[in-house]
Order: sequence, then C-alpha cells, then structure tokens
Amino acid sequence: MKSEYDCVVIGGGPAGCSAAAIVAESGCDTLLIEREPLPRFHVGESLMPETFWPLQRLGLNDRIRENGWQVKKSVQFVTHKGTESDPFFFRQHDDRECSETWQVERSEFDKMLFDRASELGADCYDCTRLVDVRFDDSGAACGVVVRHADNEPKEIDCRVVIDGTGQQSFIANKLGLKQVDPNLKKAAIWTYYKDAVRGDGDNAGATIILNTENKEAWFWFIPLSRGITSIGCVSDNDYLLKGRGKPETVFFEELKRCPGLRPRLEHATQLGDIRTAKEFSYMTKANSGDGWVLVGDALGFIDPVYSSGVYFALEMGVRAGDAAAEGLRKGDLSSQQLGSWCGEFKKGAKLIRKLVNAFYTKEFSIGRFMKEHPEHRSSVTNLLIGRIFDEGTSHVFDDMDASIARAKAAAVEM
Repeated sequence: MKSEYDCVVIGGGPAGCSAAAIVAESGCDTLLIEREPLPRFHVGESLMPETFWPLQRLGLNDRIRENGWQVKKSVQFVTHKGTESDPFFFRQHDDRECSETWQVERSEFDKMLFDRASELGADCYDCTRLVDVRFDDSGAACGVVVRHADNEPKEIDCRVVIDGTGQQSFIANKLGLKQVDPNLKKAAIWTYYKDAVRGDGDNAGATIILNTENKEAWFWFIPLSRGITSIGCVSDNDYLLKGRGKPETVFFEELKRCPGLRPRLEHATQLGDIRTAKEFSYMTKANSGDGWVLVGDALGFIDPVYSSGVYFALEMGVRAGDAAAEGLRKGDLSSQQLGSWCGEFKKGAKLIRKLVNAFYTKEFSIGRFMKEHPEHRSSVTNLLIGRIFDEGTSHVFDDMDASIARAKAAAVEM
C-alpha cells in the first residue's frame, strides 16, 4: 500500500467497487479498501433489471450469466388475505436481454466486483479499516488514515476520497450530514430457508412481496440458487422491535399473520440465525464536497421493498467514478465536479421513494390501482425494472396520488 494515490475509495460493496473500477480504468492511481475479509456476508440479494447497464460498463454480465445465480424475471405482490397479483413479467414489457436479472449471493457478487476493480488497475485491500478522513485548512478532503490488519495506522495522501462505507456513512456522520427519514423508520428481521415453495415457470425466480393480515408488516421472498430462499419481515421499528421480546419470537409471530407465506414454508427448513437491521432509511444533506463524494448507502438508502439498493449503488459508483476521473484529468476536484451527477440521480430515485411511500399507505393496493388504471402497467413495470431516468414515467403518480386520496377518504367514511 503506497502513501499517495490520486483517489482512495472506502468500502468494498457494489458502490465502492464500481467507483474504484471506473477511476482505475481511466488511468488514475486508485486505492480500494474494505474493512471485512472478502468474501463476507451481506443482505440485499435481489437485483433490479437495470443493473444490466452498470454491470455491462464494468464488463461483468457474461461472468454473472456463467455463475449460476437464480434468474429473476418478475415481481409479484400478495395481499393481506393471501390473494396473489398477476406477476409483473419484465420481458412482456420489454423483450430485451436487459429485462432479466438475478438473485445473487452477495458474498460472491461483491467479491466479483472487488476482483474486477483489481483487474482494472486499482490497489485493493480487504481487512483494512478506515480510521479517519483528513481535511486540509480549506476544508477539502486530502487523505485518509487506515489500519491494515493488525498493523499500525497509515496516513495516505490523495486528491479524491470516494466514501462507499455503507450505512456507516463515515463522512456524512463526521460532518453531521445524515438525516433519518421520519416517515420510514423501519426495521427488518430475516433468515434463510431451504426448499420453500416457489412460483412456476418464468415466475420461479420472482421476488415476492407479501403483506400480513393486519398490514402492519410485510415479508420479502427472494429465491436464491441451490434451493435457498431469503425470507425477511419489515415494519416500523417500534412495532417490530420494541416490547415484543426476541427478534426470533417476533419473526414467527408475524409469519403466522402472513397467509400468503405460510404455505410456502410448510415443508421448508430454516437455515442459520435470525438477523436484524433497523432505521435504515435516510438521506444526506450534502452528497459531495471539495475532494470527496458519497456513493451507495453512504449517500442514502430508501427501503428494501423494491430491491433498488444494489442497482442504485452500482449506478452511483459508475457515475461518481466518471466524475472523479474527469475531475482528476482536468484538475477540478470541487464539490460541483465530483457531485455533478447527484441532481439527476436523486431526481430519478425520488420516483422509487414515492412508490415506497404509496406501498406503506395501508389504504393503497397496487393490485386495485392496476385494475383502475391498466394504462399505467407499463410505467409501474418500468419503475420495478429500475428505469427511473426515462421521461414520462413520473406521470403515473398523478393518478396514484388521486387513488390514494380516494382510498383514504373511503376509509374515513367507514
């Protein structure tokens, strides 16, 4: 590990690895560090189809096809009564290769990204913890302090720091930029099952979103390879984790309240421990500064319901990598240059946030909305695919907002 780099990228997840790969490929001297030994466990296995494009930019789509991960061709919703919606089949909407994606084991997926950054020229070190980010007298990031394995801390000078530290969000916390979304203070409890009952045919690899009877919680159902399925319960943090005992107890209490999920697990075997995460929905007041930029979960995270996390991370990593490479080339490492992509990205991400807020409105039903407005099926499928930068997709929310208002009014009258 050298004492000076053009760019230091912190975090070996999808955002950090893709950013490091792009900057290194441009010819800039790049360091990528990850605090855990790789491969390492991470949740967030379901990809949006639009991950095709950043993965293509990284030259990885063929490797993913060869890996044997579960192909994902659809998304399906199940109501609190156990009624299944018609699946949203991506290729019925757009019959191109990019309309299918995968359910991945993140330990293997992230290691593949880490190795690709190395192939493209980055110096990549796992088991390396960030101790601090250094700023000069003008307030610009100018270096980092890291500790590799059990060695002494090492100061490294650099011109750009790309923060992909995930929900630790190192720079945002250091500068007081992190803001928890007051409307999305959620928690998740999850585990894995062997031999859960999946859908048929092209729906066999579908991500399924299942509501509980009281609509206070929902479950994700994500089929992985080797017959394993990721099963998680999400609800308000207070409802799920306060005053109800151990997470294991709560998970199985909520499972009893989920008529769409119980039959799928009747003959399945639980694998491993119950895991938890809480209050994971937040944004940051500033996304870049002189000499630094945030990517992936370090910039913000919305919600797991539509599986947008990995796609957003990869897309941010590629865009930030391009901005940093350009800035290094022309000698402009200002906040404006390094964050030049953030405005357009956040405008698109706002559409997913609106869709998430609609999902958490108890009176709203995506199935009922589709029956009321079949003309919007294409736009909703676009959102589920991740096509958030296409012109015209946002028009669906005019009718969706009106549908929510009518549903709320009807609930009050009852």
